Amino acid sequence: MIGEVLMGLTRREFSKLGALGLAAQMLPEVKAEAQGGGGRKVRYCVIGLGRIADHFMRGVQQGSTSQITGLVSGHRDKAERIAAQYGVPASSIYSYEDMDRMRENKAIDAVYVALPNSMHAEYTIRSAKAGKHVICEKPMCVSVSEAEAMIAACKAANVKLMIAYRLHYEPTTLKAIKMIRDGVLGKVQAIDSANGFNIAPGEWRATKKLGGGGPLMDVGIYSLNAARYLTGEEPEKFTAVASTIDHDGRFDTVEENTAWTMRFPSGILASCVTTYGASMQSYYKVFGSKGWLEVGSFGYQGIRLRASYTAGGRGTPATNVDETNPELDPKQFERQADHFTECILENKTPKTPGEEGLRDMQHIQSIYKAAGISFG
Repeated sequence: MIGEVLMGLTRREFSKLGALGLAAQMLPEVKAEAQGGGGRKVRYCVIGLGRIADHFMRGVQQGSTSQITGLVSGHRDKAERIAAQYGVPASSIYSYEDMDRMRENKAIDAVYVALPNSMHAEYTIRSAKAGKHVICEKPMCVSVSEAEAMIAACKAANVKLMIAYRLHYEPTTLKAIKMIRDGVLGKVQAIDSANGFNIAPGEWRATKKLGGGGPLMDVGIYSLNAARYLTGEEPEKFTAVASTIDHDGRFDTVEENTAWTMRFPSGILASCVTTYGASMQSYYKVFGSKGWLEVGSFGYQGIRLRASYTAGGRGTPATNVDETNPELDPKQFERQADHFTECILENKTPKTPGEEGLRDMQHIQSIYKAAGISFG
């Protein structure tokens, strides 16, 4: 989510960034809800200028409901280059140390937190205390207690909190959910899902300090969240195993592979696997009494839905579906920003609020516990 964070920086040094802003947090203001109508745009400050932030900023720029009006970065030169691209004034560029000053910036309504996982809680809470609405990247944070604190801080400041589960706003994903809800597949019995990649050496996400865990936190969470939105249920029982095969320095503090199963209240079983050690195809496949469907990617574009099902009894000809969403990156990020902007302007609750992220944190904790790994 951010390529600019130096791997050598310690967690204590990161914590100092928050401590420097304590004085500005002592008397947090309550931000009034933005007034809707009149074509007003919601103005975002992006915190962390790494890879995923670029997708978000291009998505905002591509849309018509929002704009980028502030930046927070540890690298002033990089921030100035990006500011020139998006028309952000120099006075709206902040460092991590002084970002609490954005409280006084009336040209910023909301923030997008695109930092390493272990920094999400601190910067969400600081932003809320500055009176700004928050979109925070997933995973929400690195512990259940942090998630609870983030939700509490945003409620106390009367600002909205949304977790950036972009696929909840993606048309092909929504069609798959509707097919299941409409009973097209009959009674769903099982879900199979995988997501992973062969991570390069030196990536912050493969460290406990910044990533909070291994591939489950980063890419396995897509399979977990998919099983939840496909079933519309919360898992109630877990089994899990984890392993590290490559002892080449990449996985000194986190696991390389995790596989887990979940049982849902209806009896649906889900089997998922994630890795940082192989180029793993990302997908989920749902099996029902009348047929199956598969979505073959969790990516930023090219989401393909295939399905085969029968509307009648045995021997009835199958209906086959094979569709690919033609929308290109950064459309998913545009849709995500549009939704949050609508929530701010019309005082609505986001479809993926902080509570959605908290539930994933709770389930990740259960998966790690089943695998014998401490979490948080």
